[in-house]
Amino acid sequence: MYTRILAAIDGSRASRLALDEAVKIASASGASIVAVCVVEHAPQLVDVGAVYQGGEGASPEAIEAATAALEEAEEVFKAGEVEGTPRVVDAYGESVASVIARVAAECGAELIVIGTHGRHGVRRVLLGSVAESLLRSVDLPVLLVRHDEVARGATGKL
Repeated sequence: MYTRILAAIDGSRASRLALDEAVKIASASGASIVAVCVVEHAPQLVDVGAVYQGGEGASPEAIEAATAALEEAEEVFKAGEVEGTPRVVDAYGESVASVIARVAAECGAELIVIGTHGRHGVRRVLLGSVAESLLRSVDLPVLLVRHDEVARGATGKL
């Protein structure tokens, strides 16, 4: 089975469901989990004389969301009684999918588990899909865990 699983987390319901699946697999196979939260920097303009340059640093909201996602991952690891390491990685202009792929290679992951919102058509084209980009860029097995609010009803219950 697997010895190292990478779970992509971002604090969303979809990523929590993916983390729960990673814990189930790790528990059954004795694997360890690396939970990765990728922090993107929103483009910011800074006035520097006559030119504008991109600002440095993640927004306070992004830092707060990453911290919450890491704390949640630690709680899930403890509750599932699996070995896990939560980790934040800064994208520094790189796409989230390529950061996840790079971290998976660095940590020797044999499986990537990622949540997806299951958007279709125009919504997917306009919003993009980290999961789809990841699928196209890695040669590892990728488990997509879909969070579909319509199928779960307005309450969000499983």
